[in-house]
Amino acid sequence: MIAAPQIRMARAALGISVRELAERSGVADSTILRFETGRGGILAANLNRLQLALEEGGVIFISTDAGGGPGVRLRS
Repeated sequence: MIAAPQIRMARAALGISVRELAERSGVADSTILRFETGRGGILAANLNRLQLALEEGGVIFISTDAGGGPGVRLRS
């Protein structure tokens, strides 16, 4: 499961706003902002929609491993 900081990093990598991610994913911008800032949880279905929208934009999510914490990178 992806983490809130990964969503912020993914948006930054793609150069998109919360509003644009909301439009791409169908998840309310207030829900995204609340989750990203740690002021609330998110339904698994909405998190999956965010992940799919960001992956369609070219983001690859990187899990935590021995080399470091979770992150993102862009497809080449």
